[in-house]
Amino acid sequence: MSESAPSDPSAALVDTEALDNGVVVITLRNPPVNSLSTAVLGEVASVAEGLARDAPVHAVVVRGDGKVFAAGADISEFGGPDEARTVTSAFRSALDALGAIRRPTIAAIHGVALGGGLELALACDLRAATDSARVGQPENLLGIIPGGGATQRLTRLVGPARAKELVWSGRQVRADEALSIGIVDRVVDVGDGDAASVARDAAVEWAGELAGGAVVAMGLAKQAIDAGLDGTLGDGLDREAAAFVEVFGTEDASTGVASFLESGPGKAEFRGR
Repeated sequence: MSESAPSDPSAALVDTEALDNGVVVITLRNPPVNSLSTAVLGEVASVAEGLARDAPVHAVVVRGDGKVFAAGADISEFGGPDEARTVTSAFRSALDALGAIRRPTIAAIHGVALGGGLELALACDLRAATDSARVGQPENLLGIIPGGGATQRLTRLVGPARAKELVWSGRQVRADEALSIGIVDRVVDVGDGDAASVARDAAVEWAGELAGGAVVAMGLAKQAIDAGLDGTLGDGLDREAAAFVEVFGTEDASTGVASFLESGPGKAEFRGR
């Protein structure tokens, strides 16, 4: 949770960089701590919606510029129930749009990802963190609760009892513990390097590995997995079966099957179509 300092109103709060391998890097630029104001969240939503429509995108990395990933929502925008409704709606729109990208998404966490910052990371498929990073949901220390999805996304990652402990205590979790309980998926050593650069490079490398695969199939699997969490086992199996049929209409499936029959596994060169 944080309060934003005044910034140049003409400057973009979120920008994107398209790499040659199909990876797109989304960078938060709201110094000093990348507070997730409604303006920032609006730009995140716009960027994510654009990437969801852009077929050449093969994977996405989300990162923060400067010393931290994101320290949380902009507390200066808090007030009563009306303001709370605006803030939670902005988070819902932005993070749902990020989750709807039909490609692998990876959060590159350095410094801290607290409150809304962690909720942004939780909306990604995977999370890489530096060994010095800390994450947490400190809203209860302000007498409130998470409003950007943590009660749902965090619970799905770590289970209800652990999610309650983290939300109730508001404590900050170091990277090694975050890895052991499943909040993050990889931890990288910073050493003498710059934490922001180390986090970015690790996430970009990981995203690049995924981007070279059958990303259309990955997107269909992502949809089936995410949607399956909200229904019965039977509903989930129906979604999987439908996606299984759909994927056989892709160029990558034809390429992969033909390559396996001719050369064995792991030799196919996919084009993301």
